[in-house]
Amino acid sequence: MQMEYLEKSGYLKDDSLTVECTLTVLKEIPDVVTRSNDEVDVPSPGLHHDLGELLQSETGADVTFVVSVESFAAHKAILAARSPVLMTEFFGKIKEKTCRRVQVKDMEAPAFEAMLHFIYTDTAPELDEPLETMVVMAQHLLAAADRYGLHRLKLMCEDRLFRGITVDTAATTLALAEQHSCSLLKDKCLEFIVSTPAILDAVMVTEEYTQLEETCPSVLRELLKSARARNRS
Repeated sequence: MQMEYLEKSGYLKDDSLTVECTLTVLKEIPDVVTRSNDEVDVPSPGLHHDLGELLQSETGADVTFVVSVESFAAHKAILAARSPVLMTEFFGKIKEKTCRRVQVKDMEAPAFEAMLHFIYTDTAPELDEPLETMVVMAQHLLAAADRYGLHRLKLMCEDRLFRGITVDTAATTLALAEQHSCSLLKDKCLEFIVSTPAILDAVMVTEEYTQLEETCPSVLRELLKSARARNRS
């Protein structure tokens, strides 16, 4: 009965059965995670997330920093574990264990907030912003990192500024590099400024260059030396 049906259907030719089907081929095959019953699925580290949540919630905070007109609650033990400067301030010989309010001068509130976020999470999202926004924040954060002994954050800021030198930022970044002992960043700024006569002229007419002359006159001699060396080559 089945053979007669196949013969009448037209699919059976010369004692061969023709089957038509459609195959779908995936360009990317998702990874299939297989594990035996004796394996434990361990999640990724979440300490930075937990500490970030702690900073946001202010639970158990025992110190408040006042920056300009803004206040930031934090935890002395965490701050001291991350910053040698704050370790000395809170738990050193001249300690301020009982101090629950600290006034921070000569720092912008957004920069302090970003630094505090880095202390708790080891990340600085502000450094991944578009170039113009990022450079300004990186300049402020570099000064803050140097002030509180946050070596990794300082290097992160140097790296961003290293790649973001322009006519408008060169003089400010050069002054910053000089003031905070960033030798590689300083050399990069000098190299950029004297790279062409046009760039040198453009930098020298900026307001930032005028401020550089006032705050870091010694670096101008190095700039002149670099320009002369460039002309000779």
